[in-house]
Amino acid sequence: MARKIFIAATSQNCGKTTMSVSLMHLARLKYKRVGFIKPIGPKYEMYGDLMLDMDAILVAKTFGLEEDIALMNPVTMHKSFTRDFLDGKSTCMELKQKIIDAVEILDKKYDFLVIEGAGHAGVGSVIGLNNACVAHTLDAPVIIVAESGIGNTIDQVHLNLALFEKEEAKVKMILVNKIYADKRDWMLKLLNKGFPGRDLEVVGGFNYSPILANPTLGYISKLFKLPIHGDPGGRQRIILNIQLGAASSQRVVDMLKESSLVVLTSSRDELIVTLSSLYHIPAYRKNIVGLIVAGQAATSAITQQILDDSNIPYIRVHDSTANIFTTLMEDVAKISIEDQEKINWITANAEKEIDFEAIDALL
Repeated sequence: MARKIFIAATSQNCGKTTMSVSLMHLARLKYKRVGFIKPIGPKYEMYGDLMLDMDAILVAKTFGLEEDIALMNPVTMHKSFTRDFLDGKSTCMELKQKIIDAVEILDKKYDFLVIEGAGHAGVGSVIGLNNACVAHTLDAPVIIVAESGIGNTIDQVHLNLALFEKEEAKVKMILVNKIYADKRDWMLKLLNKGFPGRDLEVVGGFNYSPILANPTLGYISKLFKLPIHGDPGGRQRIILNIQLGAASSQRVVDMLKESSLVVLTSSRDELIVTLSSLYHIPAYRKNIVGLIVAGQAATSAITQQILDDSNIPYIRVHDSTANIFTTLMEDVAKISIEDQEKINWITANAEKEIDFEAIDALL
């Protein structure tokens, strides 16, 4: 029978998947057999003929658990899932039983089982299976992952705690992510005073890291569902800055910061040619991750030839620069199996920054 832990969060993008990957890695240092399940998956992609949550696929590929992949996301909320449920094509009890059946199999197979929730505590309520309900059903102690802060963090945790307490799920720990290193000690001291009368421990997760906070060019390719042209090695580069190439070519070049993705229109021939040429110079190459060439108009033949010959990574998007820039600014990068630099960073730093023994002691 496995020791189980349910990883919840106050909202999306708190670092819940990062924490799941961390716990998978740390648990494998102590336990021989470690498994994973994401009972309800709202963000899906195809794995062969299976439609599965992307986090389940990420963990399966990262830790060699492909043989369990069919069990690792028993309820996948595809595009029409909610409508089909409300139309009576499935019931809450049927879906709950699918989760229970999958966990029972994994429970017998593994010594330690990481269970990842979906978003905040209330996600899944539309099908009668919010995170708090699932945690209670599986009798799994809960860690709530929250983003760094004081007042807002305490408010968000209390909001989520109400539902977990209503469902009689056992919340054991609050894990605060994305803390600035110089504020870590005093922030955690204050946060531990924010939940009087509750047997809750507040601990620190990962310090803030631009490696985790920013997307790779490969992620941007998946975001727009478009290929990367040019140097294939550019997929793994992490984008630290996004720059709109609206000024003069010289001004854009002068304003380049480290690891920038430049968004420019297909009619900016002189800027495309300039950046393509600079990509060959090491001093500039470190500042240029790649380009997004936007707009409906085709680039001129000579500009396109220079662009392709330079091997600079670029993505061609037939949309306005304004829409593209807005999409990039509003999106928060999730980790994918392609992001090996991020995964390697997580596993290396988990051993330094996450107290697995304290978590294991809760179970």
